[in-house]
Amino acid sequence: MTFRSLGEFLTALEGRGDLVRVKSPVSRDLEITEVTQRALRADGPALLFENVPGASMPVVTNLLGSPRRVAFALGAEGVDQVAQRVEKLVHLRPPAGLAGAMRDLGGTIDLLQTVRSLAPKRVRSGPCQEVEEPSVDLNRLPILKCWPHDGGRTVTFPVVVTQDPETGEAHTGIYRLQQYGPDTLGMHFQVHRVGANNYRKWCARGEKMPVAAVLGVDPATLFSGLAPVPEGISNFVFAGFLRSEPVELVPARSVDLEVPAQAEIVLEGYVDPSERQVEGPFGDHTGYYSAPEPFPVFHVTRITRRERPVYLGTVTGKPPTEDSVLGQAVERVFLPVVRLVLPELVDMNLPAEGLFINVGIVSLRKQYPDHPRKVMHALWGLGQMMFVRYLIVVDEDVDVHDLSEVLYRVGLQADPERDLEFARGPVDQLSISNAVPNLGGKVGIDATRKRAEDGFPRPWPEEIRSDPRAVEAAERAIRADPVLARLLPRPSP
Repeated sequence: MTFRSLGEFLTALEGRGDLVRVKSPVSRDLEITEVTQRALRADGPALLFENVPGASMPVVTNLLGSPRRVAFALGAEGVDQVAQRVEKLVHLRPPAGLAGAMRDLGGTIDLLQTVRSLAPKRVRSGPCQEVEEPSVDLNRLPILKCWPHDGGRTVTFPVVVTQDPETGEAHTGIYRLQQYGPDTLGMHFQVHRVGANNYRKWCARGEKMPVAAVLGVDPATLFSGLAPVPEGISNFVFAGFLRSEPVELVPARSVDLEVPAQAEIVLEGYVDPSERQVEGPFGDHTGYYSAPEPFPVFHVTRITRRERPVYLGTVTGKPPTEDSVLGQAVERVFLPVVRLVLPELVDMNLPAEGLFINVGIVSLRKQYPDHPRKVMHALWGLGQMMFVRYLIVVDEDVDVHDLSEVLYRVGLQADPERDLEFARGPVDQLSISNAVPNLGGKVGIDATRKRAEDGFPRPWPEEIRSDPRAVEAAERAIRADPVLARLLPRPSP
């Protein structure tokens, strides 16, 4: 199923019993956060707050706070189905030889034509411009204050559209926007993000950067805004690929940018390269408040919206949160892209407990001495994997999602004297343990089995494994005995 707008997705969720309308009054200051967090931790539904004091529109939260809603939003039974579609896309290549051509060319052409057909569709008007506010007043929006010591109310789930002034290429990203006043917001571009790079280019030209912040879009466009889409690939094209239908784009009214026509609300304006203002503190995904820092200022010069918009918000904080659920989905969807660079990689886990950027676990088909170290450095040089502080490498038969098994392998198979790889490099701007912002240490742990060719001086012992004949006999005995069948419905191998 394809969802062209946030409203279509909400209607579908309500039809499945996965959205609840909250009719009692709930304040946008702290209270929506508390209700949302309790619903998420109970694996509850999306929440549509219809009675927000002082607000003229409803607020929806916990939209993608469950793996089942993420999969449904992307038209799949599970996120792994989406990853399989991405894998087909990244493995497009010319067929080899006549036999290969006969076998592969038809499917390759079909897929290429499909991708080409998913380029954004330009339209002259759209629901996001049904109403143009006569004046800019951000106080009319139900912007949330999530945590007690936040520096102010903050737009937490905007799709921010910027443009590379050299190439004209548009980019979307999720960057929080703290409200300063009725027409100004803090633009929290983290230094490593594409939006920040675009900003630096505008600064070098001494020109104001046009910006559009889109509040409330279809799930695929939202997902594409937070996903590590490789530079050079349009986020809107990727969104079209995810939803199997082009994203409709309409020219913004006052800036030279295109925005999703089916959006709920659009904030248009600019960032002046000569102006900065302190943004923060803010209760972040680390579970701590991020420090107040100077950031660019987004001047909102125009607001357009649907006639009856819905305001989309999210809550960050110590996992589990909605962004931790989305982080897991991003990891699975983009695993095929990582495998394209490292085909020896079997699986990967960026656990929520490690905030998806601090701890990484990968399994690989080990082929030669120090192969795990090669993989460590390759991953640290790959997009947002550069932020991983602790990188654990295990053998291909280890389940990277079983943290107890991984810890067992680290404790037993990694020698601190010889199996640790230390490095220094970029870390997430919100990391708190590094003394210097944006720069810190990293450690790789080789928890693979060691062999003579690895320079291991003594024989590696044989692991204890069940005899297959004993396993088969045990299963027969358990099925035949009512007591054992009740106690041991799934015998261990």
